Amino acid sequence: MARPLGLRHRELHVREEAARPALADVALGVHVRFGGSSADDVEPELFCESFEVRTLHMDSVPPVLAVRIHEDGGPEVLVLEEVPDPEAGPGEVLVRLRASALNHLDVWIRQGLPSVPKPRILGADGAGVVEAVGEGVDGFERGMPVVVNPGIEAADGSIHVIGEHGDGTNAQFVAVPSTNVYPIPGDLSFEEAAAFPLVFETAYRMLVTRARLQPEEWVLLWGIGGGVSTAGLAIAKALGAQTIVTSSSDEKLARATALGADATVNHASGDVKAAVREATGGRGADVVVEHVGEATWRTSLDVAAREGRIAVCGATSGPNPPAALHRIWWKQLTILGSTMGTRADFEGAYELIATGRARPVVDEVLPLEQIQAAHARLEAGEQLGKIVLAIP
Repeated sequence: MARPLGLRHRELHVREEAARPALADVALGVHVRFGGSSADDVEPELFCESFEVRTLHMDSVPPVLAVRIHEDGGPEVLVLEEVPDPEAGPGEVLVRLRASALNHLDVWIRQGLPSVPKPRILGADGAGVVEAVGEGVDGFERGMPVVVNPGIEAADGSIHVIGEHGDGTNAQFVAVPSTNVYPIPGDLSFEEAAAFPLVFETAYRMLVTRARLQPEEWVLLWGIGGGVSTAGLAIAKALGAQTIVTSSSDEKLARATALGADATVNHASGDVKAAVREATGGRGADVVVEHVGEATWRTSLDVAAREGRIAVCGATSGPNPPAALHRIWWKQLTILGSTMGTRADFEGAYELIATGRARPVVDEVLPLEQIQAAHARLEAGEQLGKIVLAIP
């Protein structure tokens, strides 16, 4: 593909494409940290009103808009305002974003867990079109539909997440390393493309890279409404595994069955241990995807099969559950820590989607100016799949 000329993003878009329609249903996951109370998350006040743009200047050129935080707090600290023009530096691609998906990471950063330098544009996941490229970048054409891998690999091997370690994708433009920009796979819309990167990358690392999931094995996924669990369901089914999912919502369990779950159990009103025993013929779950912590840890140990693996990516209900060490040695369990993912993990998940073996699930699409309501819905745990922001 021809390399784009040195174009500034305020020029007229030569190959402007209409935003692709979102699908009504689509599945998926998230980077999980301390900050909730159950397998289905927390309950905040709902902010339903959109809000006016904070204006910094007026001229004949359309302003660049983004949602920023200037302090830690609730959804009310999210401010839609004009921001300085981002540019593609050496080795970078400037992406004109059409969609950005929310993750619990956005909520925690907004709350100050961790507190980041401000002002800060949140958002790890995004999809759009190439606007310009920096020095030394080839292989991209202006207007090319692309998706952003939110994990930037540092020289020391650590992963820097877009929106946490720098400005993110709740904006009209973002400049990212060219190695983090990929063509949108398959026939995904912009909204679907924005919905898969962080959670699919996280779930792929847990199930494939760390737990080495095999066909026909049983996987227990706590809290199916959440992004990581929904992505884990899609990945497990793509790999030929069998799945048991939990939720406190019977409606979500019905949706999970439609998405391919082999067994479901309401963890608020039902017996998770009995459900796992019944589904697996008494064997137990070969792999448990654990991100809840104190509220579910003892049950996760109890339902794991002998020589089972428990992959842990977070602890929303608390990080210090009772160890129950005797369960670990008696059943010869393996406890696997897992955080985010590498480029190889992203590309593994990307390949599953590109070949049609897995597909992300979009819960709802809201305009960027309704980001306060979007955050409130995510905090309330009302979603199944990803909440996506449509960017003007």
